[in-house]
Amino acid sequence: MTKEDPPFSRIEYDSLNARQKENYNFQKLSARLADYGLNCLRLSDDWQGADLIACHIDGGRFLKVQLKGRLAAYRKYVGKDLFMAFFDKEECFVYPHDIFLETLISQGSMVATSPTWRNKGLRSWPKMPSWARDFLAPYKV
Repeated sequence: MTKEDPPFSRIEYDSLNARQKENYNFQKLSARLADYGLNCLRLSDDWQGADLIACHIDGGRFLKVQLKGRLAAYRKYVGKDLFMAFFDKEECFVYPHDIFLETLISQGSMVATSPTWRNKGLRSWPKMPSWARDFLAPYKV
């Protein structure tokens, strides 16, 4: 290595493949959660729907977290006590999946009988809707 050949150069997120993006997002999320006293342990097999476990330094709190590329709700995660995490540009949100889903239905932002929910068991938003910002505000990390 020479002075002209620095060891570090920034990467372009969009140039990464899907697995590399997942690794990148895990590291970014871990760094953010460390500021809140949480240590992230990566899981290799989506244990109980979680990609990672975030353990608080107090030893009494553990979060099962599913890392996603966007705001979403999934039928397969209902009742699993999961938090969903995603990045919206430079902002990061970690929200309780089931409470989010209940809020969606109760405020009429999603009907449980919608075709996408009924047929695919999911609802996601490529761009965060304005109503979601209010719900997500306490879950921004």
